[in-house]
Amino acid sequence: MQRSVFFISDSTGITAETIGNSILAQFEGVQFEKHRLPFIDDPQKAEAAATRIKTRYAQSGERPIVVNTMADRTLCDIVATSGALMLDVFAPFIGPLEDELATRHSGAVNRSHGLVDFEKYEARINATNYALSHDDGIDVDYAKADLILVGVSRSGKTPTCLYMALHYGVSAANYPLTDEDLEKLELPARLRPYKNRLFGLTIEPARLAQIREQRRPGSRYATLKQCQWELEQADRLLRQAGIPCLNTTHVSIEEIASKIFDQFGIERTMF
Repeated sequence: MQRSVFFISDSTGITAETIGNSILAQFEGVQFEKHRLPFIDDPQKAEAAATRIKTRYAQSGERPIVVNTMADRTLCDIVATSGALMLDVFAPFIGPLEDELATRHSGAVNRSHGLVDFEKYEARINATNYALSHDDGIDVDYAKADLILVGVSRSGKTPTCLYMALHYGVSAANYPLTDEDLEKLELPARLRPYKNRLFGLTIEPARLAQIREQRRPGSRYATLKQCQWELEQADRLLRQAGIPCLNTTHVSIEEIASKIFDQFGIERTMF
């Protein structure tokens, strides 16, 4: 079975897509053809979206599903003329909040990801710049790091650092364990002063070999044997040093970040 799903928003559509995908993941026997329609913020765009959904309905013969985060009820009603199943993400919360706050919601568009607090925005930018400049041991000034991710090459350190910087303003650096580090089985000297900020990432050898093969096809670096050796040595090194570690093979970046924050007792709200 295959169904068409449209994530529709008057802003970027990130919220609709994130929440929608979390819900759809509960239905493993269904294949979903997904479309994101962002910035549907006026009647003309809403009518165009409704037309596109109607067309897909006619082509497939199956009722499309719309996951919607548009705040303007008029726009929602226009899209609903498509005949799709409308799943309004905000609807269950607006009414109770209006009652609790004794005020009506504004219905203003483009508010989901607006630039609300310049200082928080600047913190995200600074943290992102920090993550980039401290990627793979390029810069070794770890004094300002909130935390430092340690692991073999391609174990997920860089994307996790960037995610934490972009969404939470966390200054995260990362250090790739080299063959020399792994042979010595000692925590690198430059990391020792910051031991309480270290967190290890590991991954299953077969998956690591697959990732490396895409980056450097046919290289020794990508062989399963090399990946197994590096991961075994890294595991020994981290255990000896008492560094907490997480296997990233079947874990999303969002989950990795949450577990790291929990480990360090960091309470963060997404900006």
